[in-house]
Amino acid sequence: MQHAALTRVETPQIRTDLPDLRIGDTLKVHVKIKEGDKERIQIFEGTLIARKNKGISETITVRKMSFSTGVERIFPLNAPVVDKIEVVRTGQVRRAKLYYLRGLRGKAARLRERE
Repeated sequence: MQHAALTRVETPQIRTDLPDLRIGDTLKVHVKIKEGDKERIQIFEGTLIARKNKGISETITVRKMSFSTGVERIFPLNAPVVDKIEVVRTGQVRRAKLYYLRGLRGKAARLRERE
């Protein structure tokens, strides 16, 4: 009974404007950042290394290299903080989670492009 009520409340709030995201894709995540009373959009571009949960609580983990340091951010897909997501490249991988990329550097960390 309670589960059905939660589903009725959550379902209309799930976003439908997001592209088909697959592990290994290179994404541009447009994030809304609030500074004082102003709001701007910052782009975080990196590789999608993990997807967790389903429904309203679904999150993605995006990893990028910034000045030879790995930076990972976890984005809630249905939060208003995420303005939009663009797929830049499609990567071909054989894993559901790409945590092994954390230990790789440079050309070793590249992924093949999906045909």
